[in-house]
Amino acid sequence: MTKPQHQRLVRFETIPEATLLAMLKNTRLKGHGQPSIYAEASLELVRIDPNLLRPAQNYVLAEDVETILQLHDTFWNHDIDIFSLQGGLRFWLQGEEDHNTEGPIPLIPPIIEESIEPDGTKILLICDGMHRVYAARARGSLINVVVARGVPTQYPYYAFAVPGGWGDVQHLPSLPDGFVKKHYRDEQNYKALFRDFNALLPGVQKQRKRTNPGHLTP
Repeated sequence: MTKPQHQRLVRFETIPEATLLAMLKNTRLKGHGQPSIYAEASLELVRIDPNLLRPAQNYVLAEDVETILQLHDTFWNHDIDIFSLQGGLRFWLQGEEDHNTEGPIPLIPPIIEESIEPDGTKILLICDGMHRVYAARARGSLINVVVARGVPTQYPYYAFAVPGGWGDVQHLPSLPDGFVKKHYRDEQNYKALFRDFNALLPGVQKQRKRTNPGHLTP
């Protein structure tokens, strides 16, 4: 989602809540025969304190957090709070040096799953939207999220919660080589349990630099 700061908002359109939730019902896994992971789950838009959500990622990138905060301020000028989305957005950006418009770029509430951790406790785990949650937390804002409950237990999210919670999340200028991004459930095939939101909304999941050491196999 990171874009150069010189790009401007050209236009945007909203995705109604019912439409977004219906789309997310069709989310599939990358592996295990690509089942529809939320077909029988309940999906609900919830307004929540970010501190009640558990990160599953060991880092955030400073540039991506800054991009979210810039988007927040941009859409605020259009009477839209991106931390309070009642559905989703598609928007287009334009560079000041030219007239080429990129997009559409999707922006939706973070996706949260009610997850069972190894000790048997239930937590609200961030599956998508880590930087959005981090940015809302930095602003001291509540945030609207989509919470999935009743996800099949045989297909848990592909990473565990960060053991130390938000206190262990590193704020990085870039990803160093050898950096382990998550605590994976299956280190030999960790992407099999990956939720493919990009298949529904291309561009909503950003592909970042590969840094995991060789013993971790996607």
